[in-house]
Amino acid sequence: MGVVCRWLAYSGPPIRLAEVVYSPVHSLIDQSLHSRLGEETTNGDGFGVGWYGAAGEAPGVFHSVEPAWNDRNLRELSTHITSGHFFAHIRAATGTAVQKTNCHPFRHGRWLWMHNGVIGDFARLKRELVLAVDPSLFSSIEGQTDSEVLFFLALTFGLEDDPVGAVERAAGFVEEVGARHGVQHPIQMTVGTTDGERIWAFRYSSEGRSRSLFTSGERRGDETRLVVSEPLGLPGEWSEVGEATCVVVRPGEDEVRDFTPRAPVSG
Repeated sequence: MGVVCRWLAYSGPPIRLAEVVYSPVHSLIDQSLHSRLGEETTNGDGFGVGWYGAAGEAPGVFHSVEPAWNDRNLRELSTHITSGHFFAHIRAATGTAVQKTNCHPFRHGRWLWMHNGVIGDFARLKRELVLAVDPSLFSSIEGQTDSEVLFFLALTFGLEDDPVGAVERAAGFVEEVGARHGVQHPIQMTVGTTDGERIWAFRYSSEGRSRSLFTSGERRGDETRLVVSEPLGLPGEWSEVGEATCVVVRPGEDEVRDFTPRAPVSG
């Protein structure tokens, strides 16, 4: 019921989206057909991009159920949209419908969220997980995916004020619910989320064998950063994000810290 996909997050000097979505040797478009490190070679069940423009504005998003490699609108938009902060995601569905409301990145206010992974046995856990979402947020859930539910759990547990702690609580809650239902490995995730100023990237799985995630070093300057599911083939070094790790991409030196899921305190 989750996704086995590829994604990238960019932060740095404003560039056309096409410079990282299309241009690199092993671009996200190439990965949509020829993924080397993903669970699936082909990721053709829709895509999405989310980008920030003028300061203070909520991000724009564009979703399509077309394969990314064959979508003329994506090529047109990515050639003309310039941004210093954007997300892109290509999807391989594993149980939920191929429809726009199931495409990443998901948006709430100024926040974007994308996920590669799965909540184990989501059909059994879904009711309890969804009912834990704050009532004020519940009506904003538009799709069917575990990825979107995980986003709204993180929002419920304080994403806007404490991103790392909120995602730790969301993952911990999924593990707690999964354990009660006898799910051996409740969560598998690489997650990217942003408020338009910083990017938080997480790599974690209950079994300790997480999906791939990498960060780039300098490309055009010290403030240019990419976080990707697999290297794009751009010049420069790539560093694999460790197991159970969170990377915070921000102005100045990035922060790398341990990621430890913990169930939220009830009441």
